[in-house]
Amino acid sequence: MGGGESLQFQLNDWVTIVQLLVLIFLCINFLLIATFFSKVYFYTTMRYILFAVTLLSDSSILIMSNNLLILSYFRFTMQIGLCVIIYIHLVLCTFVTPVTLTAMTLERYVAICMPLRHGELCSTRNSINCILIIHSLSSVPCIVVLSMFFASVPHSLYTQYSICSMGMFVFLRWQNNVKLAVYQCYFLIMTVTIIFSYSKIMKVVKAATGEDKKSTWKGLRTVALHGFQLLLCLIQLWCPFIETAVLQINLKLFIDVRYFNYIMFNLTPRCLSPLIYGLRDDKFLLALKRNAPFGFPCVKSIYCFRDFHRGTVCYCNYNDKCPRRLPPP
Repeated sequence: MGGGESLQFQLNDWVTIVQLLVLIFLCINFLLIATFFSKVYFYTTMRYILFAVTLLSDSSILIMSNNLLILSYFRFTMQIGLCVIIYIHLVLCTFVTPVTLTAMTLERYVAICMPLRHGELCSTRNSINCILIIHSLSSVPCIVVLSMFFASVPHSLYTQYSICSMGMFVFLRWQNNVKLAVYQCYFLIMTVTIIFSYSKIMKVVKAATGEDKKSTWKGLRTVALHGFQLLLCLIQLWCPFIETAVLQINLKLFIDVRYFNYIMFNLTPRCLSPLIYGLRDDKFLLALKRNAPFGFPCVKSIYCFRDFHRGTVCYCNYNDKCPRRLPPP
């Protein structure tokens, strides 16, 4: 009895922590999405369009996976047919984020290494085509896993009720091996793409001078952050295999490992997108400060001039409440 109560308290603590983190990340993502739609420049530029795709995908994953977490916490069952639909959505979004990050890395590669062709290759029209390609590539793992599942179970199973879990669609060893092979193939292709782009941009950085060097260094750091974010996303694909092995050892340890993996490799990569583009990009940060409901102090972006009658007058270029008159120095 004591062990059961201890396990329940452990679950309560983890679920509370996850709810708090999900709420914070969703608020940040929704603010960034609203900022994206606030200016024509953002939704007509490929890098920002792809950034918005990751925000929408991440927000969708956070909402759906958190709902599944709550349902499993209360032992709520649903038809397996409905669970299949949820699985399709979750797996698609899970792969959309790393594939989009790879596309964003290639966009930075084109911008820095082929600047004369950047406008042609990264046009708004090509951005739409790129999104279609991203979702097509992201659907392949889902199609593979579900094809194996449909071929292995009777049709009557779809009307049965069960607790919905992403691991329930792979229950044979050969299915697990095929799934692992597909994930490793994606991991290899995306890793090679990141390394290739990083090495090419590094060569341009070494040859650049002045302002060009500063710009290319920023692009290089962006690619490095994409690589780190991509690594966390891809480690998430290995988590079910680790959790299955731990479950054979100890149930309490399994719960700790599962929730740690969810926070570290599911939630954490979703908060890096705001850091990479929401805070490091000057144009987006400027628009974000204007749209933030809590406001930002009008300190760093001030334009001042001296008026004969009014003294020194300062204007802020991102706060709607400006102009604001400040006392002369």
